[in-house]
Amino acid sequence: MLSQPEIAAELAARQPNFSLSRALYCDEGTYAADLEHVFYREWLFAIPACELDRPGAYATLQVGAYPVVITRGNDSVIRAFHNVCRHRGQRLCSKDHGHTPKLVCPYHQWTYDLDGKLQYARDMGEGFDAGKFGLKKVHCVDLGGMVFVCLADVPPPIAELAKPLMSYLAPSGLKDAKVAFSSSIVENGNWKLVIENNRECYHCGGSHPSLCRTFSDNPKIGAMDGPHSASDEILAHWTRCEGAGLPSRFVMHPTSQWRLARIPLLNNAESYTMSTKAAVAKRMGAMPFNDAGSLLFFHYPNTWNHFLGDHAIVFRVLPISATETQVTTKWLVHKDAVEGKDYDLETLTRVWLNTNDEDRLVVEENQKGILSPAYEPGPYSMIQEEGVVQFVDWYCRLMEGRLSPRPAMAAE
Repeated sequence: MLSQPEIAAELAARQPNFSLSRALYCDEGTYAADLEHVFYREWLFAIPACELDRPGAYATLQVGAYPVVITRGNDSVIRAFHNVCRHRGQRLCSKDHGHTPKLVCPYHQWTYDLDGKLQYARDMGEGFDAGKFGLKKVHCVDLGGMVFVCLADVPPPIAELAKPLMSYLAPSGLKDAKVAFSSSIVENGNWKLVIENNRECYHCGGSHPSLCRTFSDNPKIGAMDGPHSASDEILAHWTRCEGAGLPSRFVMHPTSQWRLARIPLLNNAESYTMSTKAAVAKRMGAMPFNDAGSLLFFHYPNTWNHFLGDHAIVFRVLPISATETQVTTKWLVHKDAVEGKDYDLETLTRVWLNTNDEDRLVVEENQKGILSPAYEPGPYSMIQEEGVVQFVDWYCRLMEGRLSPRPAMAAE
């Protein structure tokens, strides 16, 4: 198990544009450092806001050692808390999601309002101050219908993401959506391998026959250097979409932590379906046409997303161990779309259920190979794997900065 100075040495020794060392993918010390310096300090995508469809709705997630519960209060505000009773530490909510008028500890029935205030604690005696034992808050923001949480005491700035994301998501009307289907799988691979696999389509032609009916494996689709590198087809798509009120052009944060861009699907396909036609009769929000392509949005370290004319698909990645990762996918449709009339689940979900399972197999085989003592880092294709290089560089810069020893205080 590597120490943090040893992890820093592994990062410093890496060869640019090559995959990471075995220890950076597999070592338990690296996993612990990834939690401490990445997942416990960065904004993480948690849930689509529409999942909390009314006051009292809640959802839970596990981030490393931290169980978190997210609620919609009676004032309709979405809040997040550590899912830990302030009495003796019992987890308050054990289900993935549900509805409750109050948060009641199942152990001794300490009862909290949906805003985290302790309302009831039986037989605690005179002098007990309930005001000192409210639930511990987790930073939480709703950006255009996507709820992000941050476990840090002081979270990093999010304003640079908030403005463009809310603008780009506005036509999709996520506040008027609902979760039509949810899937959660465990991939037996390191979380970085899961993200890396998503950041390239070098493997798509050989692995994703369902997805490749509609999604192009042209590497320019994922170009990292912006509009000037885009093809005429993409530029024409942006012009058409923006003329209809859909923000579309490439925008990326200076650190490359997130990116937004609307891309066309193959051959004027309308949606990620086997027929290439729309899966849902009722469009999302104010989307003007079915063949608007897909608004692609990723945010490191734990989400990528697709927003189409007829539905949206949001993905959440959470590490479980050094070699296990939970991937949760939710399909969103207009809240008034009726299953069996406006859409059927098989048509809606088939392409990405297939793709997720195919990606799981790819990641697991990748992890098995990296676990071999014979593994050594190999070169990335700068034509096909530019997105992977960009993610790996982001991760390494972040970790190098946070693992660097702090300057010693000058002697007085």
